[in-house]
Amino acid sequence: MNSLLEKTFKLSENKTTVRKELMAGLITFLTMSYILVVNPQILSTTGMDRDALFTSTALAAIFATLMMALYAKLPIAQAPGMGLNAFFAFTVCGVMGYSWQFALTAVFIEGVIFILLTFFNVRELIVKSIPKVLKDAIPVGIGLFITMIGLKNAGIIVSSPDTLVTLGDFSKHDIWIAFMGLLVTAVLYARNVNGAILIGIVASTLFALILGDVKLPEGSLISTPPSIAPIFAQFQWNNILSFDMVVVVFTLLLVNLFDTVGTLIGVISKTGLADEDGNFPQMKKALFADALGTTVGSVLGTSTITAYVESASGVASGGRTGLTSVSTACMFILALFFAPLFLMVPAAATSPALIIVGLFMISSVVKINFNEMSDGLPAFLTIIFMPFTYSIAEGIVFGILSYTFIKVCSGKVKEVSATIYVIAVLFLLKIILGAMGIVG
Repeated sequence: MNSLLEKTFKLSENKTTVRKELMAGLITFLTMSYILVVNPQILSTTGMDRDALFTSTALAAIFATLMMALYAKLPIAQAPGMGLNAFFAFTVCGVMGYSWQFALTAVFIEGVIFILLTFFNVRELIVKSIPKVLKDAIPVGIGLFITMIGLKNAGIIVSSPDTLVTLGDFSKHDIWIAFMGLLVTAVLYARNVNGAILIGIVASTLFALILGDVKLPEGSLISTPPSIAPIFAQFQWNNILSFDMVVVVFTLLLVNLFDTVGTLIGVISKTGLADEDGNFPQMKKALFADALGTTVGSVLGTSTITAYVESASGVASGGRTGLTSVSTACMFILALFFAPLFLMVPAAATSPALIIVGLFMISSVVKINFNEMSDGLPAFLTIIFMPFTYSIAEGIVFGILSYTFIKVCSGKVKEVSATIYVIAVLFLLKIILGAMGIVG
């Protein structure tokens, strides 16, 4: 078995081991397993069967992550994307008033278009055309973004009507659970202990158990997954040529493309697999895995699939190959049958992992020359828009727009590629349509 894994994933060449990869996959799963709860909650507001959504969410994550593992051979996990599921539920089915079958059809069409764009190298061309300064800024922005997610999940920062955000209430146990895990993880890292992030998650969960915030599952830990029959391949074809369908598919295409691109660039930059321009050999395969995952996910009955930024927690723990993703997919398989056990891990217990990973990801900020305004400002906007708009895609949008405008207006037209001009125009179109209330 070890020789087979070595041959398949080239573990020695990537300076990793089976144990490291499996551990990294488990950590990635733990930091993103919330999607098994949150995705059904969001999509069920459209009238979709919530129990069926639990199963479809897990199955879609398993398929898409295995595609990334076995085809692209990257330590990137995939699942229904946050933000994209909210657009599906609250904009398409809520504001626009369409059925969930209509929204599911839009996701399917988006997936097919992405497969075609990937086959003809359009998506890879877009990724490679992103300026290096923005590729250096993207991991920094993602680092701040996932740190903010970690702080929010633990209640360390909370919303405020006066100051937008403020320090949380320290009488809440979640804050202390998170700080316990953060302290344990940091000390173990300082002492070069393998599996520090996972041990920190376990320590936080045990502390939550002692405080009474978490209870051991009652009854049997094993249960049969609910049927996906109520939502399987429930497409609605009578509106596919409507203007609204075009708008919905266009929005899904843009958001998913740059969410995935941002995550791939940000996470892979920390594995040592990318070259100095931020590109890596498996880019096309990774994008194809994402496109096929979205298409199959829509058939299974869930919203758009995307690469998960939480994969950075597995990479930070030593994950370097597709074996990490195989491990994550296996955890999703187990979750189908052992949901009570996996879901007992509280969000506060995974927060330290996200905060630590945020620390690791901001290191590329030293590569950016902030003294050169035409590079520095676009990089800065890319970084700050990700956490402050709660969107990786928006950070890339405003980074590319500012890069294009400043370069052109300062007489550096030749530094902007034709592809970036086209992308900038599309971004402007999306912003204008959004201002008109046509696009979400």
